[in-house]
Amino acid sequence: MHTSLTSKFIEIQGVEQTFRTRKGLFPALQGIDLTIAQGEFVALIGHSGCGKSTLLNLIAGLNTPTAGALLCANKEIKGPGPERAVVFQNHSLLPWLTCFDNVHLAVERVFGKTENKAQLMARTDAALALVGLAHAAQKRPGEISGGMKQRVGIARALSMEPQVLLMDEPFGALDALTRAKLQDELLEIVARTHSTVVMVTHDVDEAVLLSDKIVMMTNGPAATIGEVLAVDLPRPRNRVALAEDPRYVHCRKAVIDFLYTRQAHVEKAA
Repeated sequence: MHTSLTSKFIEIQGVEQTFRTRKGLFPALQGIDLTIAQGEFVALIGHSGCGKSTLLNLIAGLNTPTAGALLCANKEIKGPGPERAVVFQNHSLLPWLTCFDNVHLAVERVFGKTENKAQLMARTDAALALVGLAHAAQKRPGEISGGMKQRVGIARALSMEPQVLLMDEPFGALDALTRAKLQDELLEIVARTHSTVVMVTHDVDEAVLLSDKIVMMTNGPAATIGEVLAVDLPRPRNRVALAEDPRYVHCRKAVIDFLYTRQAHVEKAA
């Protein structure tokens, strides 16, 4: 899909984010430097309030950094763009529209000026099929399960053929079995689409199972990147086989050690 993969596809350079609050200035992020390669799956992990979602929103172009710069494909990120699609924890579907129409809205926005109605409908069908929801195309969000709603959200993001998929705890509100199923499906989808993925998660096992690189954030305020761990596990990945793989166990232990030994004071204060 990508003819020339680049090792510096997303570049985050000296980024700081300070918010104005009623109590004064709040430094959320400080000194963030990170490079993400094309086709790489990166997990952002850390305790609540460490700025994971803030960093994701900066890559999405939903916020502007107080200092520093963010680049995607050598262009400065100055706002949202169709090459970067976001999947939130809350699926944010329009309840009065069918699953098909929710996805079709995104397709129309990106491809409406260059493609005809039949092509737009074909794109929508293909996106729903990719997440195994062709059978639910005419159902409304209120008629399907939480896991299915989240799949529609993923289909909507993928329908835009984004170069970058940004996911903010997309499986955080789901039960364990549904979550595991969607993680496995996401592994398959990413293998097919070769998307670059940046995913915020609280879940250590999710981070190790899915990603090529785990970015561990220090506690806020003024959170920064404490450590970056390369996950050297072959793909395709199988959760059952990986459970006893010493490399998997090593990665898992490294993340747990960072979160609960070196960054533990937040949990104690809670």
